[in-house]
Amino acid sequence: MRPSSSTAKAFGLYACHICGLVSRPAREGLSSCGRCGSALRSRKVNSIERASAYLLAAYILYVPANVLPIMETQSVLGREENTIVSGIVYLWHSGSWPLALVVFVASIVVPVLKLLAMTLLLITAHYQSGWRPLERTKLYRLVELVGRWSMLDVYVVAILAALVQFHPLATVTPRSGAVYFGAVVVLSMLSAMTFDPRLIWDPAQKESHTHA
Repeated sequence: MRPSSSTAKAFGLYACHICGLVSRPAREGLSSCGRCGSALRSRKVNSIERASAYLLAAYILYVPANVLPIMETQSVLGREENTIVSGIVYLWHSGSWPLALVVFVASIVVPVLKLLAMTLLLITAHYQSGWRPLERTKLYRLVELVGRWSMLDVYVVAILAALVQFHPLATVTPRSGAVYFGAVVVLSMLSAMTFDPRLIWDPAQKESHTHA
């Protein structure tokens, strides 16, 4: 059974993108939400373009985030630089495989899946695809849910730096990889926040009008 394709836009109503209140816009001029006072718009302005820009920047920065070192260790035995991947390998070989698995999932798997999910949502919205709108909406909600815990990736990196067994009198210096990694997290969150999920249902509404 296909979900109903009726939308607030079809009835001349605007749904506030902040609090969700559905209101009828003013006939002239700008409208504001009666509950939270936010500006009411049928759809977020340039949602796909802005979300795509954030996503592209996240893709670009994801490479140096994993290639460049996140920290530098200096001790009497010498100088050593560690990337996220080398830290995972170190934890695995040192017997801390549960922690290595957590770091791998939080720092590698989750960010990649978030980027791929947003790519799918943006491509289908750009081409006004009517493919599985309910499933894509659930996917967006999942991305939003994960986005609330996105800083866990950065925390895991910090924990990784703290748990590595350093030699006595060692000093640890953050490196540029940590900055790039944090930037990827923030940009992926901005991409999800900028995307308007209501665009997912617009093709279904057009299709219902065509068959009417």
